[in-house]
Amino acid sequence: MSSFASPADTSVHGVYRVPQAPDDPRPLLRFDGRVGSPEFPATPGRYHLYSGWFCPWAQRSTAVLAVAGVDTSVVSVSYVHGDRDGRGWAFREPTGADPVNNFTLLRQAYEATEPGFDGHVSTPTLWDRETGRVVSNTYAHLDRDLASTFGSQADRDLYPEELRVSIDETEAWLHPALNQGVGAARADTPEGRAARALLLETLNSLDERLSRSAYLIGDALTLADLRVIVTLLRFDAQANADGLPGPALETYPHLWDYARAVYQEPGVRATTRFETFSASHVVTLDWDAPTERAGTQFARTSS
Repeated sequence: MSSFASPADTSVHGVYRVPQAPDDPRPLLRFDGRVGSPEFPATPGRYHLYSGWFCPWAQRSTAVLAVAGVDTSVVSVSYVHGDRDGRGWAFREPTGADPVNNFTLLRQAYEATEPGFDGHVSTPTLWDRETGRVVSNTYAHLDRDLASTFGSQADRDLYPEELRVSIDETEAWLHPALNQGVGAARADTPEGRAARALLLETLNSLDERLSRSAYLIGDALTLADLRVIVTLLRFDAQANADGLPGPALETYPHLWDYARAVYQEPGVRATTRFETFSASHVVTLDWDAPTERAGTQFARTSS
């Protein structure tokens, strides 16, 4: 019988806080096992991904699996509920039970790995059925490993060897400026204003770049595009819902066309639920509007 956590109740359990003291030298995301390493070989059926529909970092991994065509028999996936109290993320009926361990709280996976665990319980979390422990909650490496280590079970290579340097350089540019920058840019502080200026500069640079290229790196969709789309999907629905930090995504014609093209990839669409992350007053943009972007054809006509 499936087990579920009780409804989130901050009056009883308090508000969830990231439990990291300023003088704690340990990384916030404490587990960084690498799929494909000798310790964690890329064995089909061995791993389970705990995800959250609301979470852009988690969607980076679920979208990789879906777009690459890695079947759930190879890496299975389930979702925590979007409401959270002091106990952290939990499994409830609207999003389903834990199909692997029948945990009611995601915290239980961390405590099974490290008794007395006192760190951040986050999504995505990759679980190893064989050893009964968390492999990784470090999204920056997890999506890369999932994109590169199940090649024989995948329909599509999102992290090809010849493009890896370019993909990683693009991440080094866009992650602080865009993925992390959208939140930082809302603050009315010197740091927030600097983040806002960098964010707007980055959006303009992306719009110009995508006037000449179908995707971030040439004519084929790669991991770089999936890392960016999760933030673009949430930009006007969340961080920019009130027009701060800047103009709506629609005001950047090439970037907006590109974002729709990436969203309309079946694997991206299947891993997106706007209602799980959109502010209540937001009218969702028309992400299904036709796009002129068509791979090499776009690249030729835009040169």
